[in-house]
Amino acid sequence: MSLIERLTEDMKQAMKAKDAVRLSVIRMARSAIKNEEIEKGRPLTDDDVIAVLHRELKQRRDSLHEFEKAGRQDLVDKVKAEIEVLTQYLPEQLSDEELLELIRNAVQEVGATSKKDLGKVMRVLMPKVKGRADGKRVNALVQQVLGD
Repeated sequence: MSLIERLTEDMKQAMKAKDAVRLSVIRMARSAIKNEEIEKGRPLTDDDVIAVLHRELKQRRDSLHEFEKAGRQDLVDKVKAEIEVLTQYLPEQLSDEELLELIRNAVQEVGATSKKDLGKVMRVLMPKVKGRADGKRVNALVQQVLGD
């Protein structure tokens, strides 16, 4: 079952269960996916759908930060619930240990010796972790490894 089909089935289940939060998040995700399909002029692959969901998740996390700064607990709770629903459709994130192992392999592969080689390492590493680790997190860990 493709990710789009899974979202459609889950939307039907959320309607039957009268789960308003889940239903609204899935509808929002499907809308974003449909907009992306229209923009690209073709049906999206699962990788494309994951990229759209990641973008939506990033927007929620940015909003969460702003709501926390503003002291809006009602909105913080709502956004946390939305984040929880979205993460169910994304691939499992890599642990720090798994990520560090991939980073060490990439550093060895390109022969990186200092932070000047960060770009080379990231070019090799990012395709391997796409969708399974946040770019900022990867960058910070690569810098940490290269700084040692």
